[in-house]
Amino acid sequence: MQMKINNENYEVITSQDITNIEKAVDKSTLAMPLVAVYCGSRVGNNDIYEQAARDLGQALAKNGLGLVYGGASIGLMGAVADEVIKGGAQAVGVIPTFMLKHEIAHQQLTRLHLTDTMHTRKTVMAEYADAFITLPGGLGTLEEIMEIATWRQLYQHEKPMIILNINGFYDRLIDHLKYTADQGFMKQEDLERLVVCNTIAEAIDLLHVVVKIDDDVDTETMAGN
Repeated sequence: MQMKINNENYEVITSQDITNIEKAVDKSTLAMPLVAVYCGSRVGNNDIYEQAARDLGQALAKNGLGLVYGGASIGLMGAVADEVIKGGAQAVGVIPTFMLKHEIAHQQLTRLHLTDTMHTRKTVMAEYADAFITLPGGLGTLEEIMEIATWRQLYQHEKPMIILNINGFYDRLIDHLKYTADQGFMKQEDLERLVVCNTIAEAIDLLHVVVKIDDDVDTETMAGN
């Protein structure tokens, strides 16, 4: 199935396509590792959040890292993508077709993928990603980082997961996750795999340790799990 956006035809990746995810997602022509950034389609009520998104985009590009994200041109999503592109790094967007009614797809991406469902979107993003960073955001952002953490808990990937706790935004979530582990509903090791960084510099330093920029990064097939 195809869909036209701005006079360009795009193939829509479906749930059937991701049963063979490595065919649906071709990483062979990418020049750099990609970091999945989960963040809001809004900018929030404090300018510090948009500035953090822009600073993160600049830092990724400066350090030879590209971006895979939700594909929109608005909110923190658009801000981080704008800066990655300005910095000369690659940016891949993945957006479900129904979301085009609510979010405008970014027009300057290295690649834009359309998907049939949110689940397909998340699987495609996860396959592209060599690491995951979460900026402030709403329900969708929370759902994305919790799902990817659950996949890690179930041994579906071994990629680094970072919560970028800008302005203490995730303090309450972090406290709740600690309480969840204390109450025996989560292993301490699974909690510790969600690494909390309070600054972008901390996150970039961690990525340099765990993502070998000059080497291939093994990926795990997540479709159907």
